[in-house]
Amino acid sequence: MTIRSGLYIHWPFCRSKCPYCDFFSKVEKNVPQDALVDAYLDDIKYYAELADVKTLGSVFFGGGTPSLLSPYNIGRILEQVAACWQLEKGAEISLEANPNTDRPGLFSDLRKVGINRLSLGIQSLEPEGLKFLGRTHSVDDALKAAEEVLTLFDNTSADVIYARPGQSSAAWQKELGALCSFGFKHLSLYQLTIEEGTPFARKGIKAADDETAAQLYNLSRDILAQHGYLQYEVSNYAKPGYECRHNKLYWQGDDYIGVGNGAHGRLHIGGEIFATTHPRKLEKLSSLERAEELVLMGLRLNQGIDKAHFEECCGQNWDHLMDSKVIARLVQEGLVEDLPHCLRPTSSGLLVLNAVIAELVNNAMIVGDN
Repeated sequence: MTIRSGLYIHWPFCRSKCPYCDFFSKVEKNVPQDALVDAYLDDIKYYAELADVKTLGSVFFGGGTPSLLSPYNIGRILEQVAACWQLEKGAEISLEANPNTDRPGLFSDLRKVGINRLSLGIQSLEPEGLKFLGRTHSVDDALKAAEEVLTLFDNTSADVIYARPGQSSAAWQKELGALCSFGFKHLSLYQLTIEEGTPFARKGIKAADDETAAQLYNLSRDILAQHGYLQYEVSNYAKPGYECRHNKLYWQGDDYIGVGNGAHGRLHIGGEIFATTHPRKLEKLSSLERAEELVLMGLRLNQGIDKAHFEECCGQNWDHLMDSKVIARLVQEGLVEDLPHCLRPTSSGLLVLNAVIAELVNNAMIVGDN
């Protein structure tokens, strides 16, 4: 089996709720960290004993705001991981952090307990942008945190949100130039979307229109390429060798274990694939259900869907499952490339990726005879 595996640790607590966020998170004071982490340790052992794959290539602390977890408790989690799993040499151990922290030396302490990849949630380098996004840090906080993180860690990433209302190409170009000047190895540029149920949606706030968003997207890709960042996923760019190994597990269809309230996973158990949710809920997926997920996720990657790996992950034969006529039409329209080893989106296809994926899932997957 060449299926890889990683572990996702979800810490759902935040100091405040951002108005654009639709992820599961909580704003609570006096969180009983030690007791909650005790439960995490038990879950890690539980899933380690269940899983077919016994080696981890990555651990990712997400949230919420996982930098609110004490380094002591992060260390406890990583010790349990090492006791229950075989970690690959050079395993990627990531943590998401906000620029403002009340703990002097936090980033240094995170490094000491085993974090080797730090992702900094900058979100904007404009005061107005931070205010609009409801962020509790300032531009100065972001600059100071970036300097410290880049000094301590070799593998670094930063998140930024664009296509904000009224954002111009000139302003975004200036912001991107400043972002690229830091020297982060990886950048995630997320287009603002207004999700149902968020404060932005309730207030009727609108993101940039499709034409403007497309202009900013193309500008992003061009400027980042000029600075040596290669796009490998619709929203993610990296210097060579610094793609996020953990997130690629999701997009490529590999296994990942989810621990924590709000976490979910995909896990091979006894040769079958299960969806997992908290607390320890398992739902067996059919090969067709998994195949649909792999199409939904795999087209996000510039390299597309590896057909052989697709078959290994879901047990379905690519040529038997997919309608070659539909794919040929998408090729003719310049939206995908159909190569012997993969199906991948073109640059034009990435601009209308949701429509391409919908076409493949709804019209190209032949499910009647499977």
